[in-house]
Order: sequence, then structure tokens, then C-alpha cells
Amino acid sequence: MKKSIIFLLAILYAGIVWGQTTPNWLQFDERERNYPSSVYITGYAPGNTRAGESKVVAEERLRKDAMAYVTESVLVQVNSEKRKREERIKTQATGKEENEQIQSVFESNVNTSSNLDLAGVKTETYIDDSKGIIHAFAYVKKDELIGYYNASFTITLQQLESAINTAKQLETAGEKAKARKQYEDAIPLLVKAEQAQDVLSALGSPISTSQSEKTAKYRSEIVLALAKLAQGVYIYVESKEDLFGKSTSLIANKVKGILSKNGCSFTDTAAKADFILKLNASARERSDNNGIFFCDADVEIKLIKRQTQQAVCEDEIKQKGGDTSYEKAARKAFEDVANVIADKLMEWVKN
Repeated sequence: MKKSIIFLLAILYAGIVWGQTTPNWLQFDERERNYPSSVYITGYAPGNTRAGESKVVAEERLRKDAMAYVTESVLVQVNSEKRKREERIKTQATGKEENEQIQSVFESNVNTSSNLDLAGVKTETYIDDSKGIIHAFAYVKKDELIGYYNASFTITLQQLESAINTAKQLETAGEKAKARKQYEDAIPLLVKAEQAQDVLSALGSPISTSQSEKTAKYRSEIVLALAKLAQGVYIYVESKEDLFGKSTSLIANKVKGILSKNGCSFTDTAAKADFILKLNASARERSDNNGIFFCDADVEIKLIKRQTQQAVCEDEIKQKGGDTSYEKAARKAFEDVANVIADKLMEWVKN
């Protein structure tokens, strides 16, 4: 009797010294029985402390390893779903140009599945001092993940729809730069929605066909809108340039050339323009000095926002030019004033 009591006390003492009883996930068959793959996604990482590493640090490292195994097991399936979706997108694209637009717009912003942060993953550790092994175990219920990603998908889709509607309103109002920024800001939302969609498919709980069609529709809208807006701001030019009685387009042509290099486009129809630029220029003789002639270019400019018909920039600019004749001096003044005008206009058309 006395020996039995001593034996029981020894076991109790060992339990106190060595910590809690052996967990129900330590052995492979126990993990399979207590955390079946039909219900759970699990990760198991055993290991030892490394040289110069404390037990606490080693425990945390192995805990992260176990969590990484959980993420990786989902990520393999997610990447498979992502590849299927991208193949569908390529098939539905109208041609090579649209495929290239899709790749450049989305690949340059974010990688759809490189960052997968699973919610609700729990971890446990067990230290076997007798063998010097630290065991880490991570697990999460599939239905909890499904619930989380269903909610995430619904909320993100609403945010995405709102962002696209705002971008459309800005585009309609002629605010092309702001519309482009809004569409670009919508891309991470689309990526998040598509990732949730891929995770749900990987977990065997795909979203409805109508929801899937919505994400595809939003993706297409963003791609086409950005491709359209990438063409830049459209400007319609009305120019009246008098070079000592001769009609010319020296200023208008040079201004167009400079603005074209900075993402602006020009249209022959005012109704299609974002801005209407009105130029009224004339040359004025100034003086001559030992065969060097000087002229002034007097220019009135007015930049009108077509959508509101309001002048956003209005100014009178004078520019001096010198050469071997009054006509050459005037031409020089016209060319130089074009640089000044282009710099002034750039502040407006690019914002």
C-alpha cells in the first residue's frame, strides 16, 4: 500500500515537473483521429533548439513553422484555383492587346496569392525535456475559415462596387486624373475579393456563379477604364496666330508637341475634349540694334474645362525674341513663348 502511494506521488510529481499531460496531437494517428482532415487543416513542426537559441525562441520559431504548414496546404489549392481563373480571363479576353493590358495593370500592382494570412489559426506547443524535442501544432476548422472568407468576400465586394461607382462619376465629371487614381485604388480590393473567392473554392465552398460573374465584370471594367484613361487628357485647340499679317500655327504646334510627350492627346472635335485651349497671338516689332532685330510675341491664353465650361487658366504672356530680321525675331519669340505656355498648362491638365 505504501509503495503504491509513493508510486502515484512520483507520477503526480512528474506531471507537475514536466508540464501538462501529453497532448492528443503528438502522434500521427492521434492527429488523424482527433483532427480529421475533413474538418480541420493542420500543421505539425517538431524540432530542437539551435545553437545560441533559447527554448522560448525555438518554441516560437516552431510555432510559426506549424502555422506556415497550415497556410501552405491551403495556398497550394488557392494557386490552383487562381491559375484556373486566370485561364478563364485569358480565354474571355478579346485579343492580345487586352491580355497585355490585364497583365500590366494587375501584375504591376499586386500578386494575388503571395500573401495569404489565414484567420483563426490556433497553435499549441509541447516540450519533451526527456528527448530535448519541442513539438508545435497548428490547426483551424475549415468551416470557420469558410465563414471568415465568405464575410470578407461580401464586404470587399461592396467596397469594390462603391469604389468603381465613384471612379465612374469622376470620369463622367471630366476628372480623368482623379478617376484613374480611384480605379488604381480599387485594384487591391479586387485582388482581395478574388483571393477570398479562390480560398473558398480551395476549401470546397465556392461562391455562387452570379458573384463570380461580378468579380469578372469588375476586373474587366477596371482594365478597360485604365486602358482608356492611360491615353491621357484630351485637348481641343483653337489657335489664331498673326505673324505680321501671316496666319501661322507655330505656337499651337509646339505646345501640342510638348504636351503630347507628357501624356496629353489632341482631338479635332471639341465635344470629345477634356479641355479647350484658346490661343490668340500676335507679333510686335520692338527695336533693332546694329542689324539685330527684336520682336515681342503677345499671347492671350485661356484653358477651359469642357465639362463645366469654366476657365481654369487665363493669362497674357509676352516673350521677347531676337534675330537678323523682324520676321525671324518674331518666329523666335513665338517658339520660345510656346515653352512657357506648355509649362503653365501642364500644371492644370495633369491634375
